[in-house]
Amino acid sequence: MSVKKANSLGFSKNPKDTKIVVAMSGGVDSSTVAGLMKKEGYNVIGITLKLYDDAKSPKKSRQCCAGQDILDAKRVSQKLDIDHKILYYQKNFRKEVIDSFIDSYVRGETPIPCVQCNQTVKFRDLYDYAKELKADALVTGHYVNRIQKNGQADMYRAADLKRDQSYFLFATTQKQLNFLRFPLGNLQKNQTRKIASELSLNVADKPDSQDICFVPNGDYASVINKYRPTSFKKGAILNTKNETIGTHEGIINYTIGQRKGIRIARQQPFYVVNIDALKNTITVGNMDDLFVKKIFVKNLNLLSSFGENKNNCYVKVRSTGKLIKADIKLNQNSAEIKLEENEKGVSPGQACVFYSKNNHGDKVLGGGWIVKADNKYLST
Repeated sequence: MSVKKANSLGFSKNPKDTKIVVAMSGGVDSSTVAGLMKKEGYNVIGITLKLYDDAKSPKKSRQCCAGQDILDAKRVSQKLDIDHKILYYQKNFRKEVIDSFIDSYVRGETPIPCVQCNQTVKFRDLYDYAKELKADALVTGHYVNRIQKNGQADMYRAADLKRDQSYFLFATTQKQLNFLRFPLGNLQKNQTRKIASELSLNVADKPDSQDICFVPNGDYASVINKYRPTSFKKGAILNTKNETIGTHEGIINYTIGQRKGIRIARQQPFYVVNIDALKNTITVGNMDDLFVKKIFVKNLNLLSSFGENKNNCYVKVRSTGKLIKADIKLNQNSAEIKLEENEKGVSPGQACVFYSKNNHGDKVLGGGWIVKADNKYLST
């Protein structure tokens, strides 16, 4: 008996017999994925999530998942003649993402809500819904590579490193990764737009979203003030000698490495080098005080064994950062990371993602949440 050749998503059956759910945000990437899957003959269902009340969002705000995006996703679905559903996840999103975002800032951290959104409402709740529909796969427009071998998938950085989103997807579980597909992983962004244009999609020239979806124009302080106004408490600004040199209007206005907005006259600029939520203080110092050599991480999610990769480990501590060679010591659900080169401005609340290099590219081993970063100031 001959075995059918696998289709483009890796299933040994005809595309028309393969039911897939495409997560459609209304942007060019997810719309192009839906178009490609339809063109290849798959049984496509488009799903758009409504995550927050966007009634007062600025018209020119470049956010994702806003009201206009839902309309765009519906129009693309009509153009492609595919089924389209809207799931109303505002309550889940408020609890899992917005409240968590605010809690993190109140603790003096710098959160990454996009990771938590992927970890919860997108890859957990939408995954469950796709399973309920008896779909074969959940397909997204993320720029990340997925390579499957012997029934298990590995995650790699995308071909377009400027668009790579593996940092934001480190918390994806192995079960989810086996079910997910990322057709744009080997494409450059300009290729995606070209395909969208060839498919005559109205979003082909739509600007990329840049803001956090529930934070219009990047003004996160206004969001915290809206939901938790009592978070703004004045406190002391300290120098590295623990001397009071000024007053701040609330620690939520500051992140590690911040230079602007400190408002203390000085010939050389000050940078925030520490935030102490319990004492309600921020400490400022020189740029050199920001350099970090050791990072402590908790709540690990591991996608690959460290055995064969122990001497080939790299980390990334911010979405736009570079891969840094590192020594990673695992301890149950936490890790201690020693960097082999200096990095600065590393903040609790951010993610530390682990990679290794092989002939397929930069493989995601997993990652966790930074709880402490020993910069030069803290380690002296």
